[in-house]
Amino acid sequence: MELVFLGTGSAFTVGDNNYHSNALLKMDNGKSLLIDCGSDARHSLNALGLSYKDINAVYISHYHADHSGGLEWLALARKFDPTVSKPDLYASEELIPTLWQNNLSSGLKTLDDEDATIETFFNTHHVSDKFDYDGLKVNLIRTHHFKSNKNWMPSFGIFFKANKTSVLFTTDTQFTPDYLMPYYEKADIIFHDCETTLFRSGVHSHFDQLKTLPDHIKKKMWLYHYNPGKLPDPLSEGFAGFVEPRQVFIF
Repeated sequence: MELVFLGTGSAFTVGDNNYHSNALLKMDNGKSLLIDCGSDARHSLNALGLSYKDINAVYISHYHADHSGGLEWLALARKFDPTVSKPDLYASEELIPTLWQNNLSSGLKTLDDEDATIETFFNTHHVSDKFDYDGLKVNLIRTHHFKSNKNWMPSFGIFFKANKTSVLFTTDTQFTPDYLMPYYEKADIIFHDCETTLFRSGVHSHFDQLKTLPDHIKKKMWLYHYNPGKLPDPLSEGFAGFVEPRQVFIF
């Protein structure tokens, strides 16, 4: 099983041949699960010699465009190519209705002969707390990412066991070490979003915050979703490193 980072950049990354920090989980049987589908997805897949035809399923963690903005492209590209079938869409049951109503319906309700729904384009799986993708058991981890008028909006990282390796993929989260520590401890490898700007947005974990974590946690933590420009030295702070665009992890 392989995890390939299509890109490692933040929502506003441009240039440097980097893209949004979506990733492709390649199963041993050749199937693939796209972890988030941001607006850059068609470009980042193309950089790897891949296209919409190579995506069997997609998991969406939350509404932000760098995580869901490519879904309209994926839906239409698959819909009008008779050589491929509908992809599976996995997301929290809290996300899917609003994902369709607010993010997708305006661009996808364009069919002459039917009143399209999200099921027109995807085999949707409304996930409660976990799902099984082709034998891979994936647990949703609610994260504290952003609020709307003081109310937490749904956002979910994932935790799964790839062969014998336990993997935590935060997608996006604020720095909440007390809350996430049980998952940090349980994971063999951690992929953690990490801001690297001089200022803090307040919706992501910042490098200066993450470097305060215990050494035994940092040494299994890979950092991604970072900002353009010069990066701090992760090894000197005890981290496994910054993930490189298109880096492959084999489990």
